[in-house]
Amino acid sequence: MSDMALQVSRNIVIDDKWLEEAFIRASGPGGQNVNKVSSAVQLRFDLENCDAIPADVKARARRIAGSRLTKDGHILIEAQQFRRQEANREDARKRLVDLLKKALVQPKPRRKTAPSRAQKAKRLDAKKRRGDIKKNRGQVDY
Repeated sequence: MSDMALQVSRNIVIDDKWLEEAFIRASGPGGQNVNKVSSAVQLRFDLENCDAIPADVKARARRIAGSRLTKDGHILIEAQQFRRQEANREDARKRLVDLLKKALVQPKPRRKTAPSRAQKAKRLDAKKRRGDIKKNRGQVDY
């Protein structure tokens, strides 16, 4: 494991060759510094070609990534919260690991359930009562 590899879980480690970092100028306030220093980080992770991640996890990661997923299967994370480049770099890596950890969790399968006979009867009874209330409205005999 290289010093810059990302540990996602016990058995998933992302090598640096799947990650690409670009340093760009951050938007927003920051005085004169914001126009001179490239402190924001664009982290690009090649999800499609990374062999460290199982296919089912890749599918969930694609769904979770949403608009951060590019057409060529890269996850693009921009970090510009901090003034220091190193802090933004760590933040981007942490956000990528968090996204992949979320994708590791297998959703529980949904089991179809049907209402019981008593529930159906209760519902129909309530509907009948409500209908009777409405039917008896506005009928005034003189």
